[in-house]
Amino acid sequence: MSAFSTLPLVIEPAVLAERLNAPELILVDLTSAARYAEGHVPGARFVDPKQTQLGQPPAPGQLPGKPQLEALFGALGHRADAVYVVYDDEGGGWAGRFIWLLDVIGHSNYHYLNGGLHAWLAEQRPLSQDSPAAAGGSVPLQLDETPSATREYLESRLGEADLVIWDARSPEEYRGEKVLAARAGHIPGAINFEWTAAMDPARAMRIREDIAERLEALGITADKEIITHCQTHHRSGFTYLLAKALGYPRVKGYPGSWGEWGNLPDTPIQQ
Repeated sequence: MSAFSTLPLVIEPAVLAERLNAPELILVDLTSAARYAEGHVPGARFVDPKQTQLGQPPAPGQLPGKPQLEALFGALGHRADAVYVVYDDEGGGWAGRFIWLLDVIGHSNYHYLNGGLHAWLAEQRPLSQDSPAAAGGSVPLQLDETPSATREYLESRLGEADLVIWDARSPEEYRGEKVLAARAGHIPGAINFEWTAAMDPARAMRIREDIAERLEALGITADKEIITHCQTHHRSGFTYLLAKALGYPRVKGYPGSWGEWGNLPDTPIQQ
């Protein structure tokens, strides 16, 4: 039995610290090259967050190509019995996007380090500057479309009673006051709850303890299909993670996000 098998999706630093030597663990650091070199959780493998996105305008957040994903996960040593623990240093955006990638490749054994590197450092836990070598070459993957919403799918679902569009951008972007695409505003009916509002700075960027109640009050509820987005499905990586952590059964990320929707001439928009 895995040392992680009875744990929830979100785990605390003390829980991870007890399991750093577990043979099934693949620990993924999604901070920055400079931050990783300065010191990271012992045993962590660095993944440049840019590798988790296609990176091509106008919608850079689209899924990377299958060969790129196969190379990325091969270098990490991906295998069927692996348990991933992921973290970043920004409160969960890139870590959440990586969890979305794990869902895309059909791998459900994963955990998020609550608060990421901030929480690890707040407890004065040790850091390492050792960088593990790439584990291997490309690995064959089967990609699952279920965790992702295309623009066509989202547009076909607009107005349905069982749909919630969770817009993780800033209120200024949502209202159309801050313009980051050809057109400004939001997807009709979308609920705006900025990603950072779910983090608790007083607890080293951990997830807010009252997050379930906050979402319930907004109508972002487990009985609905949740499709979350931002500008590039980076910030909404965290909101995707939150919905999964709360046990919501139908959650999708929209990788095109506003970079796609707001740059098309005919998608419906509200302001």
